[in-house]
Amino acid sequence: MAPKTPPEPPGSGRDGESHVVLSGEEYDRYERLRKTAAVRHRRLRYAAASVLLVLTLLLAPLAVVAAWVDNTVTDTDRYVQTVAPLASEPAVQNVVTDRLTNRVVSELDIDAVTAALSKALADSGAPPAVVDHSSALDGPLRAAVTNVVHRVVNRVVTSDAFEQAWTAANRRAQTAVVGMLTGEKNTALRAQGNTVTLDLGTVVDQVKQRLADQGFAKASAIPAPDRQITLFKTDKLSKAQNLMRLLDIMGAWLPVLTLVMAALAVWAAPAHRVMLLATAAGIGVMMVVLLVALAVVRRVYLDSVPPATLPPDAAAVVFDTFVRFLRSSTRTLLVIAVVTALAAFLYGPSRVATGVRSLAGRGTGAAGRALEDAGVHTGATGRWLDSHRSWTTGVVIGGGALALLLWNYPTVGAVALVLVLVLVVLAVLAVLASAAGRPPRGAAGAPGRAGP
Repeated sequence: MAPKTPPEPPGSGRDGESHVVLSGEEYDRYERLRKTAAVRHRRLRYAAASVLLVLTLLLAPLAVVAAWVDNTVTDTDRYVQTVAPLASEPAVQNVVTDRLTNRVVSELDIDAVTAALSKALADSGAPPAVVDHSSALDGPLRAAVTNVVHRVVNRVVTSDAFEQAWTAANRRAQTAVVGMLTGEKNTALRAQGNTVTLDLGTVVDQVKQRLADQGFAKASAIPAPDRQITLFKTDKLSKAQNLMRLLDIMGAWLPVLTLVMAALAVWAAPAHRVMLLATAAGIGVMMVVLLVALAVVRRVYLDSVPPATLPPDAAAVVFDTFVRFLRSSTRTLLVIAVVTALAAFLYGPSRVATGVRSLAGRGTGAAGRALEDAGVHTGATGRWLDSHRSWTTGVVIGGGALALLLWNYPTVGAVALVLVLVLVVLAVLAVLASAAGRPPRGAAGAPGRAGP
């Protein structure tokens, strides 16, 4: 058997040096070792990619929930946007109206009114039968007062003024609580150690100003040594603040960590397209699992709320309103995962994928030829687009992904809009590439006069 030499590594720069000559047996052994090392390296890459994929799938629903909780709790505008619709929900309005009505009626002494009526009748010389039966007016009088109060309260609760008051109250409360938990000094409600205090400095200043405006000239000189009122002390405050800090970190970094792990899984796998398909499909499955979990939690929540505390329809409205942004984000990620998996599949070698690509190519080619027949030629630009299809496609798809990343709270409609725009741009580029026409005579590869 003729002696053999192993292949020279590319770029070794040893063109002038002699090679080590191997016998046939040595060369076969070298090939076996090289293939074994390649297989081992491939298996290691698959193992690393598999571990990263599992971590990505486990963290995906946690990242979605953490980001939603962080945005809802720490972002005042997002919180107000979450709870604002409750003020216009009929089920919630009915509960508020009934409870306010009961509270107002309970403060009215109907028995005293009935007793006063009986005394007035007796003093005026009414027949004893009338005086004795006047106590029976307690029930009708209570019902009449309740109806009047209910109508008045209902008009207030169903008005725009109630919605505005509801929004303003929730905004103030959320700002105060978040300021207390994060230790901010620019809110009235503050946390110092384990003590929660209310800063009345603004109120004191307003009172002094109003007294001065009404003629009390000495009001501006009123000292205010104690502007803070201690509300309560608790050993749990530091734990709540630590939990708030942890939530802030998880809500900001857990989604980023999940995205990085997904990208590393695709990069580490020998077959990038297959791993991208598996990652997208897995994330889609986890989003479905999260939606099912939300449905289960909803059922458990409704079963745990006593009707005396909150009617079932109002409890359902409250739950659905609070988690609607979480559901929206989950559905958005599900759609993105499905679109990504479909794109990875269509770039594959399967018969369906090649058929779809062939059909799209024939369609854009026909459109390009129609442009040529109409006298529109893209020339060198079209030929450049034709020779750099992979680069232009990657840039367009990357631009669409970047648009979704920069979109503030994207919805399913936003994903559909970006997808349509990406497909339209890709189709336009393909048509322009097909309308390039023939290269000019004398160009490289074109027939022309032979040289000497």
